[in-house]
Amino acid sequence: MLFEAGASIKEVQARLGHKDIQTTMNVYTHVSKTMSQKTAENFLKFMELE
Repeated sequence: MLFEAGASIKEVQARLGHKDIQTTMNVYTHVSKTMSQKTAENFLKFMELE
């Protein structure tokens, strides 16, 4: 949810107390349905600008 809210990987790492950023990335950076939808919307907006 932090990533969906716009938090950076480093912010999430610090919040969760992971020493290794790879742990944060491996466990928490999967693509959620919300993030997938946002990506599609962002792509559509980009294409409309072209």
